[in-house]
Amino acid sequence: MYSKAQESKTKQEFWTAFGGYMKPVPSAEGGRISWQNYKTGIKSIFFRMRAERDFASIGMEITHPDQDIQELLFGQFEQFKKLLELETKEPWEWKLLSLDEFGKTVSVVEMRLEGVNVMDEADWPAIISFFKPRIIALDSFWSNVKYGFEGLV
Repeated sequence: MYSKAQESKTKQEFWTAFGGYMKPVPSAEGGRISWQNYKTGIKSIFFRMRAERDFASIGMEITHPDQDIQELLFGQFEQFKKLLELETKEPWEWKLLSLDEFGKTVSVVEMRLEGVNVMDEADWPAIISFFKPRIIALDSFWSNVKYGFEGLV
């Protein structure tokens, strides 16, 4: 069992390592980007990467408090589903109006890697190898579709 302080420290070390690994990779538009703190520029739409004790996940999360608007944004993503699959070369899991770990209603499009543990440094290469091509693909996808979300929120 890990203390909260140890878990926090290890996760911080992981994200620092990930950031260093991704630092030389430019965004789809050619600029510098903070990959681990990706900014979509649209309120209520976030790219999330999570590294936990039993899985890693990456995805797009819609957090708007109005469920009708959340459904509208999710529907907009569904319009671009084929483009997402072309960019990522795989199907993603789509969850409309589900509860997150805090009981908040969110909608998520994500991929998960089961059986990895961020607390085990030996798993870091697998987690980074999982995140890297997907966050790059999400960035490329977003650079093509973000204008379809402007004005919706």
